[in-house]
Amino acid sequence: MLFSRLQLAVSGEFAKFSKGQWLETVKFQWRTFKDPNLKRQFKQLSVLGTAALPEDKYEKYEKTVADMESIYSKAKICAYNNSEKCDLSLEPEMTEILANSRNEAELKHIWTEWRKQTGATIRPLYNDYVKLLNEAARLNNFTDAAEYWLNSYDTPDFKEQVAELWKQLRPFYLEVHAYMRRKLREKYGESIVSKRGPIPAHLLGNMWAQTWGNIAELGIPYPDVKPEDITKYLVQQKFTPLKMFKTAEEFFTSINLSPMTEEFWKYSVIEKPKDRDIVCHASAWDFYNGRDFRIKQCTEVSEEDFVTVHHEMGHIEYYMQYKDQPFIYREGANPGFHEAIGDVIALSVITPKHLSRIGLLPNVTQSKEADLNYLMKVALDKIVFLPFGYLMDLWRWQVFKGTIPEKDYNCEWWKLRLNYQGVKPPTVRSEKDFDPAAKYHIVSSTPYIRYFVSFILQFQFHEALCTRAGEFDPNNPSEKPLHQCDIYQSKEAGNLLKTVLEMGSSKPWPDALEVITGQRNMDAGPLLSYFAPIHNWLKEENKKSGEYVGWESTEKGDI
Repeated sequence: MLFSRLQLAVSGEFAKFSKGQWLETVKFQWRTFKDPNLKRQFKQLSVLGTAALPEDKYEKYEKTVADMESIYSKAKICAYNNSEKCDLSLEPEMTEILANSRNEAELKHIWTEWRKQTGATIRPLYNDYVKLLNEAARLNNFTDAAEYWLNSYDTPDFKEQVAELWKQLRPFYLEVHAYMRRKLREKYGESIVSKRGPIPAHLLGNMWAQTWGNIAELGIPYPDVKPEDITKYLVQQKFTPLKMFKTAEEFFTSINLSPMTEEFWKYSVIEKPKDRDIVCHASAWDFYNGRDFRIKQCTEVSEEDFVTVHHEMGHIEYYMQYKDQPFIYREGANPGFHEAIGDVIALSVITPKHLSRIGLLPNVTQSKEADLNYLMKVALDKIVFLPFGYLMDLWRWQVFKGTIPEKDYNCEWWKLRLNYQGVKPPTVRSEKDFDPAAKYHIVSSTPYIRYFVSFILQFQFHEALCTRAGEFDPNNPSEKPLHQCDIYQSKEAGNLLKTVLEMGSSKPWPDALEVITGQRNMDAGPLLSYFAPIHNWLKEENKKSGEYVGWESTEKGDI
């Protein structure tokens, strides 16, 4: 409670400061300015955000979000078949069970109980949140909060661009879905996983079925060619959370980016505190004084967290590179850029080539079979995420616009999950439930389309940086495949990346994209090129096995 009051007090003070800036800004006829840089700064300052609310409503908005986050962070459930043990948190206990258990009844219990502890309690608060955010949007001269959020992309046809990108990528997702449905049917039986229906969401290794990498062992194309267990090597080599962070720092300095600051090491939270509950969702923070940058992460010694550390440190690098820009430009070129920077580093970090170079893996031998296994594992994270990354904000845009009314929140959520992901809940859901609130970004009011955008951009960035590093030749991709590229120790690639990071949001994002890739539009081509070998394999495999590609919704409980 003390932290919450302090947080609200600081937030209130900052809102007053921002409103003061805004009131000064709107006195000027900035739209007539000739200097494009000055005009851009005024344009960005003219959007105040939630601080435009009257003070009492602003305080109510901040408290509503804080209360939703508090419910989420403190939620605990009882263990399966053990009603005496009721201290399971999302991180790490529930996450580990969903990743590792193959007991269908246990998975259903964890999935259902988490939603009981979050959604139903949060739902009344969410209705207030929607009304207040829409009011703030209108005070900023937007029609609703959907238009307010989309303003960050400064592109009139942004929604149409994203829809077209998904249309390009959907056929690949359908092949992954069909193949993994067959593998899950072989594991659990047709009574649980049907031949032509959606996949039950609790079987996919993740609380939200947003990535399926945790069940990769069920779908590896060549199971006799065993993938390396990175977690095992991390443990064997006595990695700690601190050593994982130091290893990530060394990657960034090897490409001529900056080491972490003294304040970073002093104030970051890199392990779960034992004396208090916190939201363990990893996040990076810029305190805007040019020195104080921090990460909050409940780090476990695992392959997944090893990659996450690099991702979060990518945010910190972005903060450090644009720290000398005017305050208003200290953000990503668009929100997707920030997420893409850490992920583009991770595309190098996860390669067997890189892990071998840093001594984490024994020497690895490349083969077609090993390559396909590797690409399948990556696809179960990257390709599988795309429809979830898209529908999170499709749902919220419609909620904000009122086309999804309060009475239909949960039903419409599951219609989108079914339509875009082809997944269904393991138990019948109703409007007494509020399953969107089982996801942190919903309760924390964090827009999500940035992650979809970042998954497109990171492969565009990866292709450009790999080309600059001499690790990829677009004219001869079979010689050095894009999925084998590692930009580690390439100062040429790092210097190109640094040029974009230093820009912050001082230029429209197509300008920043053009600096690094030579293109001004988002393009799914590099992503499809990266995964082409496994995409082709999946099409052949599904055809050979006679697997139905797509899904039919005829069963009660699909939504």
